[in-house]
Amino acid sequence: MSKSPKPRNPLSVLADDPQGRSLGLELPPGSLIDRPGRRGWWKEPRPLLWVSDEAVGSGALAAHRTPALAAAGLQAVLLQGRRGLERWWQEREFSPERMSDPDDHHVEPVLREFWSAVVPDPEEGAEGEELIAPFGRDWPGLAEAGPEGGADPDAVACGLADGLIASGFLPSPRLALVPAGRAADVPAAMGWCGPTNHETDTALISTVLRSWEDRFGARVVALGFDELHVSVAAPPRTVAHALPVAAEHFAFSPDNVWQGSGSIRAYADEAVTGSNHWGFWWD
Repeated sequence: MSKSPKPRNPLSVLADDPQGRSLGLELPPGSLIDRPGRRGWWKEPRPLLWVSDEAVGSGALAAHRTPALAAAGLQAVLLQGRRGLERWWQEREFSPERMSDPDDHHVEPVLREFWSAVVPDPEEGAEGEELIAPFGRDWPGLAEAGPEGGADPDAVACGLADGLIASGFLPSPRLALVPAGRAADVPAAMGWCGPTNHETDTALISTVLRSWEDRFGARVVALGFDELHVSVAAPPRTVAHALPVAAEHFAFSPDNVWQGSGSIRAYADEAVTGSNHWGFWWD
């Protein structure tokens, strides 16, 4: 299992360099979100993230998702506002001390356990069987990697961010910088509690996201109070390939199927095949 670097307090430079010029950036006005005394899997107190004071527009993620920023141990993402929760991050909806280290987990047993917790009981009969068809109650295993030779994952991530902003899908998004060695680790590094009704240890969420990064060129683009938006550079191109991916999505975020397409088969067709945007929510 690959180890991700645990950078030393990379946000500290912004205290004396608020525009991030030493990192090759021109940051808008923003604030450090701190949790004094909190300790996560980095084993030392530190600011959790930096967030822009105002909403950003198209191009913001591309302008700040740079190799220099990644080399400094920071990942740029968007935080999604929502009516009534426009600034949920200021309410400190984070619990990094509750999260384990993603390095301590492997994707296969994580998804297998998620699957076993959400597949319908046998008593549900034909309706339950139809929901998870063509699979049975046993975990179907990991999907094959996406096709080779896809687009650049970071370019796809920035393009998706611009599309979501331009369409109004991400209302009043804020730019955020999060100390993490890779984009998949952002939820765990923040101590994000969005999936808490499904899983309270967000390190397991990051474990799955790491695997999707490796297999499908996925990148975390935006997080909301209980939503996650991921770009996909190499999505499945056929429904046959998309079906086991849809099974992974159902295990990862069952509301996508329960409150969305209604079955894994329909979800694979509608939301996975050829899609460069995987969105998840936890009710």
